[in-house]
Formats: sequence, C-alpha cells, structure tokens
Amino acid sequence: MTQKQPAARIRRSPEQVRAAVHQAVIDLLSEPEGEDLTIPAIAQRSGVNHTSLYRRWGSLDALLADTVTTRLERDSPLNDTGSLRGDLTAWAEASARSMHTPEGRALVRAVILSMPSSTQDQTERSQHFLRRMHSIEQIRERATARGEDPPPLEQILDQLIAPFYIRAIFGIGLPATGYPQLLVDRLLGTADRRARA
Repeated sequence: MTQKQPAARIRRSPEQVRAAVHQAVIDLLSEPEGEDLTIPAIAQRSGVNHTSLYRRWGSLDALLADTVTTRLERDSPLNDTGSLRGDLTAWAEASARSMHTPEGRALVRAVILSMPSSTQDQTERSQHFLRRMHSIEQIRERATARGEDPPPLEQILDQLIAPFYIRAIFGIGLPATGYPQLLVDRLLGTADRRARA
C-alpha cells in the first residue's frame, strides 16, 4: 500500500496573496456573522498564514483600510473627460455604482469597523486615506493644467465625497438618478446658475 503524498503547496506572488486576502475580507464582511471579522478568520478564508497577515499589515484596522482603499481605487478609475466637471462627475458616478453593489456595502462596513483604536492605527489609516485622496489630487492637477480653477481638496472632500459615506453609514439610499451630478454642480457652484438660466 502506497502512502498518499501531500499536495504541493502553490506559491503565490505578493499581489496574488494581497488580492486573496482582500477578497476574503469582502466575503467575510458580506456574511451575516461578519461582525466577528478577525485576522485568524481572514487567514483561514484566504489560505494565508495569520503571521503573514500581521507581518504585512500589522493590525486588522490597517488591513481593512487597505482593502477599502484598494477596492475604491479599482472601482473609481481616473477617466480624463477633458473637463474638471466631467472628471468629477465620472468619479462620483463610479462611486455611486460601487455603493449599490453588495461588495460596496461590505466596503462601507469595513470603513466603520476599521475606525482606529490607537495613535499608530490612526497614522496607518491616514496613509491609506491619502492614497485615496491622491486620485482626487490628480483630477485637480489635470484641471489646473487645462487652465481650470479646481476647488481645494478639503472642499471636494466635504461636498462630494462625504455625502456618499454619510448616506451609506446611516442607511440612507441614494436618489435614483442625478445625485452625482447634483453634488458636482453644488461643488462647482453651477446649480444656481443653471436654475436661473
């Protein structure tokens, strides 16, 4: 009788590991018991050793923040429409579409669950947030190069980005149509001018 040989372990690239871990986070958050999300649970679901997760991300908060930022970057591509208004509208429409999906709702849960519990976690979360803001800065830089006058980053954050998350966190659905355009109009000060025209 021959002894069964153990299956060969498949080696994965760092990016494949990262993608598997991120998908495990999304899958676990999408389940009813997602509130019990832990590093060991993510390790088991992704097939990655939990020590590797701690070594790469350091904490659950940092892993959740990285998952959220990476997925939002993927779902909100930087389309060059030729105008600041067009670019911001395309970005906002992509964000709205993402939040209507089960994965998007899971990402909102990840944002809530990854609220930092220490100064170190706050620093790590800020770094991931700056990655997300980099896409908006690119839109602003592109507009400036075209001779347009984009609003400050904080104004875009307050008037365009925050409303999506406030609605998602408190379970307030997005209007069926036109919401991204409405936010961009208000941000750029064009809504009143259009109403008077």
